Amino acid sequence: MSSFLYFILPALGGYTLTSLYLLKNPLVLHKRKRTAFYCTHISHRGGGGERIESTMEAFTNAVQQGTQMLEMDCRLTRDGHVVVSHDENLERQTGLNDNISSLNLQDLPLYKERLEVTFYAGHYSSGADRKFALLEDVFRKFPEVPVSIEIKENKENRESTNQLIEKVSDLVGRYNREEITVWASVDSRIMEECRRTNASMPYSFTKSRGVLLVLLFYSGLLPFVPLGESLLQFYLPRVINRTFIPKEPILKNKLLISLLERITMRKSLFKHLAARGIQVHLFVCNEDEDIKAAFDVGATGVMSDYPSLLTSYFCRNRSQD
Repeated sequence: MSSFLYFILPALGGYTLTSLYLLKNPLVLHKRKRTAFYCTHISHRGGGGERIESTMEAFTNAVQQGTQMLEMDCRLTRDGHVVVSHDENLERQTGLNDNISSLNLQDLPLYKERLEVTFYAGHYSSGADRKFALLEDVFRKFPEVPVSIEIKENKENRESTNQLIEKVSDLVGRYNREEITVWASVDSRIMEECRRTNASMPYSFTKSRGVLLVLLFYSGLLPFVPLGESLLQFYLPRVINRTFIPKEPILKNKLLISLLERITMRKSLFKHLAARGIQVHLFVCNEDEDIKAAFDVGATGVMSDYPSLLTSYFCRNRSQD
């Protein structure tokens, strides 16, 4: 037993020291990832706290406020149009209990006049524009603004999801946006299809890849493993059960959220990713204290429903430097 420890302990010590060194100096093994954009100011659903989420009015307001990236979700109508919408079922957004995939574009109802902000319970947005936006209109109006597109799955029709991916890819190619449009999905199977369809676009971590990232970090293996992703977009756990009230019962457990925060909000992890050129965007930060907490823990960018709040925060903090 003593002879075994004689060999294994120095090996473990050497591995640990090497891992820690490479965690802080990742460019020894990896080439820094270069993207055509670097965004600190990201508007969630186009800034859905100041205008009705995912409308052209919201996107326009966000860009006018100085946002550097628009985050959005896409769905496919029955007649094959790519529309910007977080939900498949329209009840929350419009009051109509029907699915986008079962309706033609011209039959989509208007958004409600006042819509509760999902990540800021008790707060509502409104605006003059209540129409669902076409992804093509976003590309046409904002040709140089980076966009993160989460591909939403049609669980009733998997083929429809593949059609959505194809159409998004076609639009990205038509408007020459491969370098500034990001594939996003929580589902690894969907991400695989996205990358197969258009491998020239940068992409973000899926849920399973995010779990693997954390495991690699705690095992010490992360510095040795190549990563293809360009962005990590993740909850700032402290907003859960405070500004964001989740529907999932498991997320209502305060002990679990505290554990999630301790495990995932690791400054050394985020610094390592940033050094490798992987941007870390934490969401959804709708109060100054959350914006500060996100940057304090090592986020390279913050996603908010309130683009003017982010702009104001940056202005105030630059003036204090």
